[in-house]
Amino acid sequence: MVTLRKKKTWVVALGLAIVAAGAAQSARTRPIKDFLNQHQKAFFLDTPTAEFVRPGLNLTIQSAAIASDGTITTTFTVADPGGLPLDIAGVTTPGAITLSFLAAYIPNGQTQYVSYITRTVTGTLIPSVNQPTADSGGTTTQIAAGQYTYKFSTKAAGFDPTATHTIGIYASRVLTTYNLTTNYASATFNFVPNGSKVVTTRDVVRTASCDRCHDQLSFHGGRRRGVEMCVLCHQPQNVDPNTGSSADFKVMIHKIHSGSSLPSVVAGKAYQFGSGTGVTDFSKVVDPANVQRCTVCHDQKSGAAQATAYATNPTRVVCGSCHDNVNFATGANHAGGAYTDDSKCSTCHIPVGTQDFDNSVIGSHVVPTDSSLLSGINATIVSVKNGTPGSKPVVTFKLTDSSGNGISPKLLGSLSLNMSGPTTDYGLTSFGSDVTTPGYVSESALTTASCAADGTCTYTFNHAVPATATGTFVIGMEARRTETILAGTPKQQSVTYGALNPVSYFSVDGSAVTPRRKVVALANCQQCHVKFDSIHGGLRNNTEYCVECHNPAATDIPVRPAAVNATDKALPPQGINFDLLIHNIHRGANNVADGAQYPYVVVGFGGSHNDFSGVLYPPFSPAGSAGDTRNCSLCHTGGSEQNLPEGLNPVTNPQGWITPTQATTAACGSCHTAKADASHMLSATTALGEACSVCHGSDGDYSVSKVHAQY
Repeated sequence: MVTLRKKKTWVVALGLAIVAAGAAQSARTRPIKDFLNQHQKAFFLDTPTAEFVRPGLNLTIQSAAIASDGTITTTFTVADPGGLPLDIAGVTTPGAITLSFLAAYIPNGQTQYVSYITRTVTGTLIPSVNQPTADSGGTTTQIAAGQYTYKFSTKAAGFDPTATHTIGIYASRVLTTYNLTTNYASATFNFVPNGSKVVTTRDVVRTASCDRCHDQLSFHGGRRRGVEMCVLCHQPQNVDPNTGSSADFKVMIHKIHSGSSLPSVVAGKAYQFGSGTGVTDFSKVVDPANVQRCTVCHDQKSGAAQATAYATNPTRVVCGSCHDNVNFATGANHAGGAYTDDSKCSTCHIPVGTQDFDNSVIGSHVVPTDSSLLSGINATIVSVKNGTPGSKPVVTFKLTDSSGNGISPKLLGSLSLNMSGPTTDYGLTSFGSDVTTPGYVSESALTTASCAADGTCTYTFNHAVPATATGTFVIGMEARRTETILAGTPKQQSVTYGALNPVSYFSVDGSAVTPRRKVVALANCQQCHVKFDSIHGGLRNNTEYCVECHNPAATDIPVRPAAVNATDKALPPQGINFDLLIHNIHRGANNVADGAQYPYVVVGFGGSHNDFSGVLYPPFSPAGSAGDTRNCSLCHTGGSEQNLPEGLNPVTNPQGWITPTQATTAACGSCHTAKADASHMLSATTALGEACSVCHGSDGDYSVSKVHAQY
């Protein structure tokens, strides 16, 4: 009997090995590079090395169970992106894999997780707390190539077999030996121990919604990725013992995104976690989308099972996370008075009411410029005529409200048209000795346009197309109005908002109309910002229009002498070419740390001080830290980051290491800000121009994509 038993085991093992070998062979029928992209360092490996290492990491949980004595087990697989099984020990396949295991459940009748596994953490404010953590001391057993079981050392004491349980696994595969990075993966698996169908889940916000702005949601060194993983530990059990701050996901995320606008922060109290050198302070966070736009995160098209919960289930904890000056126990700062439970919250705060700014959840969070009570403003350029050298263009445009009715300029506070060109590059064209703006001329049409009742207007420029002009020129338009809504009520307010800037290209010499090169896409900006309703008072909100004024010759010199900040007044002007401006703003907190000569400060209208050196760019690095600007495609479109702007107009950059600077140096040097970086760029520039593309062009050894590869 013993012999037979051994023989049977051997046959099963052989069968599994054959199956695994077949799977491996199938995975190898497609090159690993088919599964990689240009954001991965491995994409640029030579084919033999890539095929040997098979970089990447996919993690799948196949099953989970809890025995009657509370023993938790799970079966999972690890593979490369092509499906080739991986060895967690890193012996038969390159790269050892480290795994961590979580186990939690949602008590029946409740909506959030409780972890079976906790650790004791001491703090400066609270002596000790029990925080959710990963299992330790469990047993991992291989059952096939790339397939394993894990038996938790922690038991599910007194578990409810009818409740939803979730296993979470997070993993890392170290490939630094091969001049690559560490690959990360996370996975979760829901089950009911008695075998029933999973009905109850925690599915409020999907990771894809977060990734619109954060690129790749990951924390704690990069190993824990995605909302599904976050909520297993970041639930009501989780408290920071140093500050007393709740690390419950719904509280923490609302507070982080509110950041600088939290009433407690406005009152002078920092919002932070940790202590000493380990403090993380979120008190300066500004949500680029405006935190009132709840559906940016609570995306109603995400497919999340509880996507509407933010509106249908208001609670003191959730609402108080943003409105943290409200004391529900005493009723302080709460119009409804004191409440000791959540049973009556939805009585006043229904999901949606009859009008904007009411007490409903949706109505009370309306951003004024998004209000349905506004009449709206749409601007369209219909045609440009007489746009030839030495002639004054005649522009026909149309102004309508949201219902399509014509708008008279008399209802507007601002209406201007800009002319610039040629589209090969802006900034160097003069429109006359009386024009002080570099490369463009702006004229108000507010009182001089001739308009019909349907909103169709004509305007003749006072300035002509330059007599020597050739190629394609552009006319852009901006319009703004102010409306009073809810007049005569306690919620009366005045709202100022602008139309989306239209642009129209026209040939001045009969050559084919050639629009300016498209470098960034407005839709990409709106992934994070949603709407530019505050820039220049809402007047300017289209990147295709922005570049007319934010051109290579532009600086803040017209307003810097009037700077309200004495230091600003003493410093050279700041270059505001679009690439300088946007790269420097998004690099923000990193630029000075990386060696910039000055923090990026722009003096605005009225001499205002606009310091962007504290900006922390939201996208996360693969290692789980914000401020990663390497994924250029988040803003750039059509691979434009690969098309180095060699040969374009020189850029005025008085606060840079070099001024004027050549176009590629200006673009790249606004992120690579150290003096040594500037010296390197200068060394690649001669009287013939820049030689950057030799090394950094799309086919270069150090192409933009290759040097910016993240993982």
